[in-house]
Order: sequence, then structure tokens, then C-alpha cells
Amino acid sequence: MTAVDLPQSLLPTLPGPHYTDPAIFAREQERIFEAGWFCAVRSSDLPSPGSFETVQVGRESVLIARGRDGALRAFLNVCRHRGARLCTDEKGSVKRAFQCMYHAWTYGLDGKLVAAPNLTGMPDVDRVEYGLTAVHLREWLGYAWVCLAEEAPSFADTVQADVSARLGGPGEIEAYGIENLSLGRRIEYDVRANWKQIIENFMECYHCATIHPELTEVLPEFADGYAAQYFVGHGAEFGSDVTGFTVDGGDGLQRLPGVGEHQDRRYYAITIRPQVFVNLVPDHVIVHRMFPLAPDRTLVRCDWLYLPEVVESGADLDRSVELFHRVNQQDFEACERCQQAMGSRAYARGGVLVPSEHHIGEFHAWVRAQVGGS
Repeated sequence: MTAVDLPQSLLPTLPGPHYTDPAIFAREQERIFEAGWFCAVRSSDLPSPGSFETVQVGRESVLIARGRDGALRAFLNVCRHRGARLCTDEKGSVKRAFQCMYHAWTYGLDGKLVAAPNLTGMPDVDRVEYGLTAVHLREWLGYAWVCLAEEAPSFADTVQADVSARLGGPGEIEAYGIENLSLGRRIEYDVRANWKQIIENFMECYHCATIHPELTEVLPEFADGYAAQYFVGHGAEFGSDVTGFTVDGGDGLQRLPGVGEHQDRRYYAITIRPQVFVNLVPDHVIVHRMFPLAPDRTLVRCDWLYLPEVVESGADLDRSVELFHRVNQQDFEACERCQQAMGSRAYARGGVLVPSEHHIGEFHAWVRAQVGGS
């Protein structure tokens, strides 16, 4: 069914194969995740020179390390000699260099080739030219964002523009001082669903009254089906008897000092394409990073961030964390239920979006524009 055939209240979704076809997923890996900015690691997870983490970005393993000068750098995790995977550990620390286990080619924290067997007998080998393949890296909001493209797109016109489009301007998110917050809790979810299912779910609240009883108690307007992202600059207001963004609506923790009066007692949700969600409340920030691994599998790392003094004090974060942890579990179960039907002939041409979901159509148009094809 095409948009022309539908009632005016409905818009078409992407067809089912967009969630199951390995060829479409491969194009997304190449033209979305390997072409734009990708939120890879939290900067504070790499605290000292030699600290490193490897992450999957599209089809590539990327090595991110802190240099002796304190700067973060990113490289493709591939030895330049015979192509062996350089680092097989997900994270760790080295003293001065990375050494390939195959032929002992050794690279400094800046990516330069510093040693190899018989290298002194090959004076024509340029140690910079045969160093690790560098990847663009930019730090923002306390995270390292990488881009594998030869020429990275404008960070301001992509990542920061997505934030401004939701909040009305960059100052609205900068007020939360996210880069200065500390990690209070991290939970990892292995979701058996396509990454777009998760994006679409996060962008709408038509489902909230059905599957999120705790969330709609704290944010009553969500029961009406309109997500915070539907309105530019709008944050969902806490219920009149709610004192904090907690699983029981009780008191939260210490309020972030930069939060303005117009932001107090409100929840803001932002989607930063293609794989980040940012959730803002007065006393903490929740950041989701998605790592699409297969057409039907997405790894989601969720960080709960608080003032450093709150984390250092040993304050009980459980009631604060539990609210969105339950939301995540409820959402991901729904996404997995949808994924199971994406290969059905009943969904071959897709489904429909009701008016409170029409803004998801913009996301679908963006995906189509990136991957090409009808």
C-alpha cells in the first residue's frame, strides 16, 4: 500500500525487508555507520595514557586509545603488515605501545610504527606511512565520537544539529554539563531486533500507556501518546505529586547546577542519528549508545550519569536507575516482538504510522536517503 492509497491520518512505514535483509543492513553499515559520526566510548573510560577500548563501528573494529599527551586518538584495529587484528581485548591498558601478536609489528599510542623485526634493515619503510590507519575523532558531551569516512561530515550540521532540532538550541543541553558528570551505572542490553526498531520505539509514545506504567505515573502526559520528541523544545512535565525521576516518583538526587527553572521537573528526549539517545532530567542524564551487529541484533549500552559528588558519596542510585531500566526492558521486549514479524508476508509492504507517530516518517526518509534505493 502506498501513501496515496492510505487514509489521510496514516503514513506508510519502511517495508519489512528493511529490518531483515542482510544486503540492506550491509548498505546501512557502509553508508550510515561508517560514513557519519558514531558515538563510540565515554572519554572518562580511558583515564590515563595507554588506556584503550575497541568498538564495532559498522563493519570495522576501531581502536581508541589515550596518548602520552593526554589526547584520545582512534585507529582501525588492523596491523598494517598482514592484516591481523591488533587488539583482541575489548578494553585494557598498555604501557607504551600496541604489538601485533603475529609478527610483532609495534605501534606507538599515536599510531606510528615504532618497531618490527628487521625494520632497521628496511630504511625505505616510512614509519608514519605504515602506521595505523587513523580515524576522525571528536569529543563532545563527555564522549568520543568517531567517523570512518575519508572526509568527515560537519559535526555541527549533523550531531549538534539533531540536538538543536529537538531542544531549540545547543545551550539547552550544554546547561546539563554532561561532560563533567560521573558514571553512576552502566547496563548493557543485547536486543534481538533491528536498530531501526529501537530508534522508532524511542521516538514515539503511542505505546507508553500500554507498556510503561511506571513512566506514565511520573510523566502523565505520556499516557496521551505524544512523546517529548514530538514538540521542538518541549519537555514532558512531572506529575503534580512527583518529586523525582525515580521508579516510585519519590525524591531524586542532587539537582544539576546548570539546569534552568524552565527545565526543572521536566524530561527531555533527544535522538542523535544514527545511534544515540540522550535523556535529560534535573538530577541526572541517561545516554544510550547503540551498536548494530546484525539485521536482527543490536547491542545497547546505557549510561546513567550524575554529579561526581553524588557518585563519590555512595548514594543509593537504585530507585533512580530502576525507572529507565524498566522502560528499557519494556521497550526492547516490544522491539523484539516486532522483529519476529518483519519477515512475514503480512508486513512485506510495511505498516502504518498514526498522527502521533508521523514524525517517524522523517527518520524513514533520512534512512532511505542514506542507503539509496526505493
